[in-house]
Amino acid sequence: MSETLDFALPSDLEAHEPPEARGRARDDVRLLVGRSASGAVTHHAFRDLPGLLRPGDLLVVNTSATLPAAIRLDRLAVHFSTPLPDPPAPDPSTPDASAPGSGHGSGAGRDWLVELRRRSGKGSLPYYGGSPGEWIPMPDGATLTLVRRHTDRLWHARMSTPVVPYLLRNGVPIRYGYVRRDWPASDYQTAFAFDRDDGGAEMPSAARPFTPDLVTRLVARGVLLAPLTLHTGVASPEAHEPPYAERYRVPEPTWELTRHVRARGGRVIAVGTTAVRALETVAAGGPLAGWTEHVVTPERGVRAVDGLLTGLHEPKSSHLMMLTAIAGRPLLAELYAAALAERYLWHEFGDLNLIVSD
Repeated sequence: MSETLDFALPSDLEAHEPPEARGRARDDVRLLVGRSASGAVTHHAFRDLPGLLRPGDLLVVNTSATLPAAIRLDRLAVHFSTPLPDPPAPDPSTPDASAPGSGHGSGAGRDWLVELRRRSGKGSLPYYGGSPGEWIPMPDGATLTLVRRHTDRLWHARMSTPVVPYLLRNGVPIRYGYVRRDWPASDYQTAFAFDRDDGGAEMPSAARPFTPDLVTRLVARGVLLAPLTLHTGVASPEAHEPPYAERYRVPEPTWELTRHVRARGGRVIAVGTTAVRALETVAAGGPLAGWTEHVVTPERGVRAVDGLLTGLHEPKSSHLMMLTAIAGRPLLAELYAAALAERYLWHEFGDLNLIVSD
């Protein structure tokens, strides 16, 4: 597998707050554009996006909402990542008919993958303690039981109450050390987050700068938009860790539209790495809905997309393998050198990067 791009990211290029906190609108961020055929690199405002696309291009957007997936305790924080199927419901005729039923990994159940984190003055750090059978008192009278270790960082855990309603009452959005304070849950929702009763652990942040006005201008330009859903788990900050399995659904009309657009010379541009993962899962023969472990690498390449709108990613992250598959290593290296030199901002509240064929 190819080595991912490595570079030094200065801390002052990490976006610490939403642009609104700096007196700007959501769409008042910068846009770094790389064209994979010519290798051209240009600098724009995100509001320039409609003029950078062609009539007949298709933007595929992720409609996943962002759950308030962090529960903070005195010394620990629990980050809820991904739902798992609950134990089968018992036969109602048996005495113990009150055991949890099956959530089928839909987000409605009690069994989830969780990450335990140790709270610190700058957010939280991974916590590798815990043992199977240990239970953790949670706010609002709930308990969390550690069932088994899933990876070094993740536990299969069981809540005493359905997780999503509990998070909506008690949780806060997950944030890491570079975000210095809490921001309202609304700051973590995109314009396309339609279903607020389910969602992912983290924001599909490439769509954050979209506003109703910008979408109107895109449609007036003749750019098409189509939805899919992929609910993200917790971020995977370790360089050696591939993305975890995630839930997705690609509506059949969206999939057919991607084929129609490409057949007629248009470009399919994924808004976010999550949209790429869902589309490439289907292109590789996967079903239109389910769980995906598909990892886009330069060796695998891409079959369903012609471009990607995304944020700026951390050094050596697995997302950079996907970007290499779409842009090629030379263009990606040039883009990130330009982003550093021109002081673009990283992370979910930062600037954007469009990689597209000419």
